[in-house]
Amino acid sequence: MEFKNNLGDWAIQDVMVSYPEIGDILNRFEIGCVTCKVGICLLKDVVSIHGLSKDDEANIEEEINTYLTQKGE
Repeated sequence: MEFKNNLGDWAIQDVMVSYPEIGDILNRFEIGCVTCKVGICLLKDVVSIHGLSKDDEANIEEEINTYLTQKGE
Protein backbone atom coordinates (compact mmCIF):
# COMPACT_ATOMS: atom_id res chain seq x y z
CA MET A 1 0.00 0.00 0.00
CA GLU A 2 1.15 3.47 -0.85
CA PHE A 3 -0.26 6.26 1.27
CA LYS A 4 0.60 9.88 0.63
CA ASN A 5 3.12 11.54 2.97
CA ASN A 6 4.37 8.09 4.07
CA LEU A 7 1.27 7.89 6.25
CA GLY A 8 1.40 4.09 6.07
CA ASP A 9 4.51 4.21 8.26
CA TRP A 10 2.76 6.17 11.00
CA ALA A 11 1.40 4.53 14.16
CA ILE A 12 -2.39 4.39 14.03
CA GLN A 13 -2.65 6.53 17.19
CA ASP A 14 -0.68 9.31 15.46
CA VAL A 15 -2.83 9.01 12.34
CA MET A 16 -5.99 9.41 14.45
CA VAL A 17 -4.61 12.49 16.22
CA SER A 18 -3.54 14.19 12.99
CA TYR A 19 -6.35 12.97 10.71
CA PRO A 20 -9.38 11.83 12.75
CA GLU A 21 -11.48 11.58 9.59
CA ILE A 22 -9.39 8.58 8.51
CA GLY A 23 -11.00 6.76 11.43
CA ASP A 24 -14.35 7.11 9.66
CA ILE A 25 -12.87 5.52 6.53
CA LEU A 26 -11.46 2.60 8.54
CA ASN A 27 -14.73 2.14 10.44
CA ARG A 28 -16.67 1.81 7.19
CA PHE A 29 -14.51 -1.22 6.41
CA GLU A 30 -15.04 -2.62 9.93
CA ILE A 31 -11.48 -1.91 11.05
CA GLY A 32 -11.95 -1.11 14.73
CA CYS A 33 -8.44 0.18 15.43
CA VAL A 34 -9.76 3.66 16.00
CA THR A 35 -10.65 2.82 19.60
CA CYS A 36 -7.52 0.77 20.29
CA LYS A 37 -5.76 1.95 23.45
CA VAL A 38 -2.33 0.65 22.37
CA GLY A 39 -2.28 2.26 18.93
CA ILE A 40 1.29 1.39 17.94
CA CYS A 41 0.46 -0.60 14.79
CA LEU A 42 1.40 1.13 11.56
CA LEU A 43 -1.46 2.24 9.32
CA LYS A 44 -0.27 0.00 6.47
CA ASP A 45 -0.24 -3.01 8.82
CA VAL A 46 -3.63 -2.17 10.32
CA VAL A 47 -5.16 -2.35 6.86
CA SER A 48 -3.33 -5.47 5.72
CA ILE A 49 -3.84 -7.67 8.83
CA HIS A 50 -7.62 -7.51 8.78
CA GLY A 51 -8.03 -10.03 5.99
CA LEU A 52 -9.80 -7.66 3.65
CA SER A 53 -10.17 -8.36 -0.02
CA LYS A 54 -7.66 -6.76 -2.37
CA ASP A 55 -10.50 -4.57 -3.65
CA ASP A 56 -11.31 -3.32 -0.13
CA GLU A 57 -7.62 -2.65 0.55
CA ALA A 58 -7.39 -0.71 -2.71
CA ASN A 59 -10.54 1.24 -1.83
CA ILE A 60 -9.17 2.18 1.59
CA GLU A 61 -5.89 3.30 0.04
CA GLU A 62 -7.74 5.37 -2.56
CA GLU A 63 -10.13 6.94 -0.04
CA ILE A 64 -7.32 7.91 2.34
CA ASN A 65 -5.17 9.34 -0.44
CA THR A 66 -8.16 11.24 -1.87
CA TYR A 67 -8.91 12.63 1.58
CA LEU A 68 -5.28 13.76 1.97
CA THR A 69 -5.33 15.38 -1.48
CA GLN A 70 -8.52 17.26 -0.61
CA LYS A 71 -6.82 18.54 2.55
CA GLY A 72 -3.97 19.83 0.40
CA GLU A 73 -1.48 17.28 1.68
